[in-house]
Amino acid sequence: MPVEEFVAGWISGALGLVLGHPFDTVKVRLQTQTTYRGIADCIVKIYRHESAYCLAPFDLIKVRLQNQTEPRAQPGSSPPRYQGPVHCAASIFREEGPRGLFRGAWALTLRDTPTVGIYFITYEGLCHQYTPEGQNPSSATVLVAGGFAGIVSWVAATPLDVIKSRMQMDGLRRRVYQGILDCMVSSIRQEGLGVFFRGVTINSARAFPVNAVTFLSYEYLLRWWG
Repeated sequence: MPVEEFVAGWISGALGLVLGHPFDTVKVRLQTQTTYRGIADCIVKIYRHESAYCLAPFDLIKVRLQNQTEPRAQPGSSPPRYQGPVHCAASIFREEGPRGLFRGAWALTLRDTPTVGIYFITYEGLCHQYTPEGQNPSSATVLVAGGFAGIVSWVAATPLDVIKSRMQMDGLRRRVYQGILDCMVSSIRQEGLGVFFRGVTINSARAFPVNAVTFLSYEYLLRWWG
């Protein structure tokens, strides 16, 4: 892979993560907790009671931090369980062992392996469909194709994303689930098939702008360096 493509992909991916992180926090809360009445209620409660956290280097740590519901530090109030990404990682390692840091890893792998293919096929297909032969796709085409590629891939990924998030939070509940299949069966039994699409609306709302910006910045960086 040329250095230009690597750097362009890294920068555009970082922009996408920064833009999508608030939506991702809401999505994880809706998937793993039942205290919110909907997207708006979740956003309002997070804004009112909690402080924002920096992006964590690992998906597990990100999910654990996003699920903290303690209000902002106040005199006389108990501190949050995790003080930050490093403290979160150290706490998981101490309380759950080295394997605890890889909780949900198989679900994450199963989620991302097929959806990456869906993601790029959708983007390339839409760009090819709406770009005259021999020309580069326009900015509008890249934005729309990138946005819809993100939506399609996240709709496909949401069922396993729910399972991943639940298994990552399982360490705090002293191992409710015995594995991916047990998590799926238990979730269906208790909440019905609709549980697998919990968070799909916020996923889609996040996916369009995040991936539109990601692909647009990627394409422009390549053209600028080319």
